[in-house]
Amino acid sequence: MASDKEKPLPNVPEEEGREDKVYGNVLTELESVDLPLGTTLRSVYDDQPNAHKRFMEKLDARIRNHDREIEKMCNFHHQGFVDAITELLKVRTDAEKLMGQVTDTNRRLQDAGKEVTAQTEEVIRCRIQQRNMATTVEKLQLCIPVLEMYSKLKEQLESKRYYAALKTMEHLENIYIPRVSQYRFCQIMAENLPRLREEIKEISMSDLKDFLESIRKHSDKIGETAMRQAQQHRTFNSAVQKQSTLGDTKPLYSLNGRTPTQHNGLALEEGGEEEEEGDEEVLTAQDLVDFSPVYRCLHIYTVLGDRETFENYYRKQRKKQARLVLQPQANMHETVEGYRRYFNQIVGFFVVEDHILHATQGLVTRAFTDELWNMALSKIIAVLRTHSSYCNDPDLVLELKNLIVIFADTLQGYGFQVNRLFDLLFEIRDQYNETLLKKWAVVFREIFEQDNYSPIPVDTEEEYKYVLSRFPFHDPEIEKQQFPKKLPMSQSVPQIYTQVKEFIYASLKFSESLHRSSTEIDDMLRKSTNLLLTRTLSSCLQNLIKKPHIGLTELVQIIINTTHLEQACKYLEDFITNITNVSPETVHTTRLYGLSTFKDARHAAEGEIYTKLNQKIDEFIQLADYEWGMPESDGRASGYLMDLINFLRSTFQVFTHLPGKVAQTACMSACKHLSTSLMQMLLDTELKQISMGAIQQFNLDVIQCELFASSEPVPGFQGDTLQLAFIDLRQLLDLFMVWDWSTYLADYGQPTSKYLRVNPATALALLEKMKDTSKKNNIFSQFRKNDRDKQKLIETVVKQLRSLVNGMSQHS
Repeated sequence: MASDKEKPLPNVPEEEGREDKVYGNVLTELESVDLPLGTTLRSVYDDQPNAHKRFMEKLDARIRNHDREIEKMCNFHHQGFVDAITELLKVRTDAEKLMGQVTDTNRRLQDAGKEVTAQTEEVIRCRIQQRNMATTVEKLQLCIPVLEMYSKLKEQLESKRYYAALKTMEHLENIYIPRVSQYRFCQIMAENLPRLREEIKEISMSDLKDFLESIRKHSDKIGETAMRQAQQHRTFNSAVQKQSTLGDTKPLYSLNGRTPTQHNGLALEEGGEEEEEGDEEVLTAQDLVDFSPVYRCLHIYTVLGDRETFENYYRKQRKKQARLVLQPQANMHETVEGYRRYFNQIVGFFVVEDHILHATQGLVTRAFTDELWNMALSKIIAVLRTHSSYCNDPDLVLELKNLIVIFADTLQGYGFQVNRLFDLLFEIRDQYNETLLKKWAVVFREIFEQDNYSPIPVDTEEEYKYVLSRFPFHDPEIEKQQFPKKLPMSQSVPQIYTQVKEFIYASLKFSESLHRSSTEIDDMLRKSTNLLLTRTLSSCLQNLIKKPHIGLTELVQIIINTTHLEQACKYLEDFITNITNVSPETVHTTRLYGLSTFKDARHAAEGEIYTKLNQKIDEFIQLADYEWGMPESDGRASGYLMDLINFLRSTFQVFTHLPGKVAQTACMSACKHLSTSLMQMLLDTELKQISMGAIQQFNLDVIQCELFASSEPVPGFQGDTLQLAFIDLRQLLDLFMVWDWSTYLADYGQPTSKYLRVNPATALALLEKMKDTSKKNNIFSQFRKNDRDKQKLIETVVKQLRSLVNGMSQHS
């Protein structure tokens, strides 16, 4: 109790005052509409645990205070409110009366203003319509040009005036549509324009593709027209040049060997084909092909700002077409028409490119066309080199050359470089010459096969002049003879001479129009003629000479023919000079090698004569039928030998027209071969035995040979030159016939020896054959009985001959 009394009592009034102040602030904050309630209320609940209850008590007290204040205020103003209500009730009657008057006045005013109102509304409506119409007219004035331009655009598209349509689109986009861009239809137009541009690009590109396909089909016709015009131009220039040279004194040679006819003062080829072609209307590439798709497409892509794409596409497509054009047909080389179509297509292609080059600005450039041409030229040369190699017909090669010349001239006229084509023509010229050589080889063979190898008979003056017109032959002695007479050469000579001239004409045909000087053409002709003479004609002559059926008479005639052909070579030189008008004294002029050709042929014929004579002699020798064991001779020469001598006499009579040396050489060769054959017959290893009677018979045959040699079968031999061919046989037979061994052995090796030509080995071989005979057939039995010393002499001679033979072998 004491402790409780000691505790201090709380200061209740002070705490209550502090709480009133706090809650008063809270209530003030709650009454304020600007302060947030969350923080204020949180401060109430964050205090002591019973704070909420006390706050609610304070809040209720505050509400009661406000209610008392409101009641006081209402009490203060209640009397004034009552008075106001009383006054308002008094005014209501007046207000109702006034309301009725106002209503009546309003009714009467409304009735009176209805007409005015209606008119006013009509005026307002008209004014609005007028304003709308003015606005519409103003807007339509802006829209109508746009619609007109768009309608114009549609018409241009329908009529395929695409370039104008693009210009119209440009105006629409830049001028018209921006003025009325707020309208939906303009937005639709603006959205359609890019699509229309793409359609125009596609349409123009389609037209371009059709154009490219069209010119591919028309290239043949374009090229044909261009090449025909170039040919007409070249023909005209050639005619003018011929006219300018009509005053020349030298004869005018044409390609076919005839002088061209004169017409209107100009030398023209026969036929009116050129004249008819000249009357035709001159057509150009524009006349054959419509180039408007290219121009149109170029303008369209230029306007669209895509020109580079178009240029690249066009050039790429043309390169592809160029490669297709340059592909030849597999059988192009078979006919000239195949080459012509090939050239026409190429010319047509480049004529179109040249036109595009000059008609447009930059679509193709000179550098592009030159690049395209160089590519094409390499391909063309390769194709021509390949296909021309298959051609064996000179006429076709010549036509190909003419086509190449026209082809080159045509493209050169359009500014393309064609020097490589003319270089190719020189290669083809060599091939042309080869085909000519093959053709003329057949001609020469036919001439030789049809020749009778006998002198040409001439019965009348006309026949004589006809032969002279074909071959330059002059012989005063023959000219003095009366008809009928014979010319020394055979029919093949004028034919060969004429064919050589025809070959020169044919070779000249190729050399023309190659843009070469007369000196170069002259050199070409001479070189090709030399090939004809030295290779073709020479080969034909050599083959002819080697043929088995060509006998001695034919060989003699061949020698005579080659002699006259050799003499005619100078006339061939003059013939070429007249054609080319190049003096033979020119330093670089090539000479004809005909002299060596005919000399070689003549030498081959002479050698063949010698060979055939020897073969004939061998045939007669094979007929020999000696009885080598005969006791004595028949007293007359063998039949085979007499036949052989008669054959030689008749043969050498044919040699009268041969040059002297040829006949003499043939005669000497025949005699030497006959002597050698007879000697080989005696020394034949198969012949084991021979009697003295056979030696005597053989001697009679040799005597006949010597008589033939001394009879001078061919004039021109001096003394006994021909008889010396049999000197070896004569001395050998004399040695055995006289049996003069002592003289032979004593004089052996002496220059003055009577038997100088007798070889010890030859004498030994023949003596041993006779020795064997004496042993078996007792040929020497009479000698042994009458004179045994002679038999000893034979043995002694044999020993001495063997000694001489051994000495010769050791010495050698």
